[in-house]
Amino acid sequence: MSASTASARERTRAANRAGFGAFIGSTIEWFDFYIYGTAAALVFDKVFFPELDGPVGTLVAFATFWVGFLARPIGGIVFGHYGDRLGRKKTLVITLLMMGISTTAIGLLPSYASIGIAAPILLVAIRMVQGIGLGGEWGGSVLIASEHAPKGKSVLYGAFAQQGSPVGNTLSTLSFLAISQLPDSAFVSWGWRVPFLFSAALVIVGLFVRLKVAESPAMAKLIEKKEVVKLPLTEVLRTQPMLIVLGIGACTIGLSATYFKSTFALSWATSALSFDRSSFLTIILVANITQIIVQPFGALIATRMKSWSRAVTVMLVPELILMPVMFLLIRTENYGLAMLGVAVATIPHCLYYAALAGMLASRFPAHLRYTGISLCYQLCGTLLGGTTPIIGQFLLNRTGSITAVIAYAIFQVALTLGCMLLLLKRPNHDEQAVEPVAAAARTATAAV
Repeated sequence: MSASTASARERTRAANRAGFGAFIGSTIEWFDFYIYGTAAALVFDKVFFPELDGPVGTLVAFATFWVGFLARPIGGIVFGHYGDRLGRKKTLVITLLMMGISTTAIGLLPSYASIGIAAPILLVAIRMVQGIGLGGEWGGSVLIASEHAPKGKSVLYGAFAQQGSPVGNTLSTLSFLAISQLPDSAFVSWGWRVPFLFSAALVIVGLFVRLKVAESPAMAKLIEKKEVVKLPLTEVLRTQPMLIVLGIGACTIGLSATYFKSTFALSWATSALSFDRSSFLTIILVANITQIIVQPFGALIATRMKSWSRAVTVMLVPELILMPVMFLLIRTENYGLAMLGVAVATIPHCLYYAALAGMLASRFPAHLRYTGISLCYQLCGTLLGGTTPIIGQFLLNRTGSITAVIAYAIFQVALTLGCMLLLLKRPNHDEQAVEPVAAAARTATAAV
């Protein structure tokens, strides 16, 4: 075996380790984040806000859910700063520990009945720590995978980190589906805590995998050449303000779609419609499994199509129809139709979500990339993703009809499509993510 062949194989192994490490770490962190949303929809109003009645208690529980999103930009800024200066790997170890410890702490938190107003105050404080951890996690996971990728495959490898979201969501749903078989009294008193406590074991596994991953080549080169920026946040806001705005919009439906179905729809279907807790959790589980199977094809489509803009259009336009259909089929209160609606509506946005990370990362130069993509993704989570169940519940309470919620969902899909198409017109800074059309154009220019 020649030295060049051995070197190529080692690079491939390193890329695969990075992709697997990004997937495992991302799965654990999303599991931690999603179990909070499920618990907020099913039980937090009873455990931490028992003095608030019905929809008001649910709305307040969703507000604590949003606190995590409020904290995520802080995590993106802090860990983006150190990730662009010290390296991707170091920050990812810290974020994993933060998420695991805070999630376990929620599982141990006394109820309102035990310690009064201190319970919801502590819940909000711990949720903020969770949000800061996840805010730093996403950008690092995407980059540790995509920056290790073979040439032309950064979108494909970036999708490893994206795959952690549906798998984490599935594990979250499975855990709550299992404990929802308990009597209501047991579920409320202690059953809901089990998934939060299970997180401690998952974090140990995640650390074992993550510590074996090497620093990304792009970051190692920046450190070696001393090309890191002193204040990445200031620099990215000064040089790329419009890119940040477009990036926030481009992330919208990739974040909010999950919360439409797994948080808002879960609450709506079990409180205002005739679905019981277990049946709608099963519907969400089927949708999550659909996403796990279908989502990787989004990265393949983006990698193989001649135009990323065309790929995005093909992925998102059907969602303008399927998102309204989902809500209308849930409203029939027919179990089979609701399952069909939620599963089919999952397909377009999960295809897009797979490609989103690599496409977004490609528009930022390496020395600002962690900060840039984290800022876009986490600000979107705060402003548009995390507010989805709150706005949905508010519109439902105000109008008494799902129509206003449907209109809001359509707006989010259209916003995402428009912003991503504009974003893709901007320069590609990632040589590992060369778009086929761009590559052909450069080849032709070189030939001339």
